Amino acid sequence: MRFEEYAIEWKSGQRDLGPASVRHLDSLLQQHLFPLLGSRRMSTFDHKVVESFIQAMGRNGAGLATQANAFDKLKAILLDAHRLGLFHESPLAGVKAPLYDPKRAVIPSPGQLRMMRTAGNDQFRLIADLMSGCGLRNAEAAAVNLRNMVADDVYRVSEQVNQTTGRYAPLKHRKSNEYRDVPLPVVIRETIEWYAQKYGTSDGYLLRHPSDPSRPFPHYSLSNQWRRIEVQGRIDVPQGMVLYSLRHFFASNCLTQGIPITDVAEWMGHRNIDVTFKIYRHLMPGSISSAAQVLNQNLV
Repeated sequence: MRFEEYAIEWKSGQRDLGPASVRHLDSLLQQHLFPLLGSRRMSTFDHKVVESFIQAMGRNGAGLATQANAFDKLKAILLDAHRLGLFHESPLAGVKAPLYDPKRAVIPSPGQLRMMRTAGNDQFRLIADLMSGCGLRNAEAAAVNLRNMVADDVYRVSEQVNQTTGRYAPLKHRKSNEYRDVPLPVVIRETIEWYAQKYGTSDGYLLRHPSDPSRPFPHYSLSNQWRRIEVQGRIDVPQGMVLYSLRHFFASNCLTQGIPITDVAEWMGHRNIDVTFKIYRHLMPGSISSAAQVLNQNLV
């Protein structure tokens, strides 16, 4: 069996992938994996072949993020084949994965956040508060629902608005019945209640399509507002700051208050805590020194 045949069969078994994940997988297969490895017979894979694949991506101009993502998919496929006994030894043994170090996130200061959250309309303010105060992704904030306030200080994130279909969908990396509970600060709860009282709800949902209340809130409406805020120049938007920086603020606020990064990773919905470490570890510069002082107390 050739790699392309095996990969297509492997993909058919990945039934837990959402539409966006399937689209991302198809892009990696068609643009990177199949052109370089598609015709290769599965029995001929070894560490040299995998190393050559990584080097070829670099020569072709693929960025480190793309190289890392493509390697992760190749790794998953080859590990599946190894478990089935296609290889005596893993073709990944000794292979060094492409090192991708994401750029340091640009995080708004508390003062900048206060200006940003009121720079758009009421819809923008609601989403900005949910992203910065609860760590929601913008697509998750677009699906805000009164019924998800399961306690005075707990919000349950259970769905998002899929950007491709424009419909409610399971959370990223999660199945339809999975959710995560996140802290609900008083200020954010008050924003949700204020918006619901002012505009009402539809089956508990606060945000709807501006021209068709029967449809979910569209992602482009939020993006358009952010672009207008940048163009108007009425607030200080540092270079490199994006709408997603509102979510970065949540992580920064948690970590600078001493909340464990394991909790932060869970609340933000990161499938792997390595993602949280790569992006936010620089926000804990004094953690080792603080730990040394605490540990010393029971040693003297």
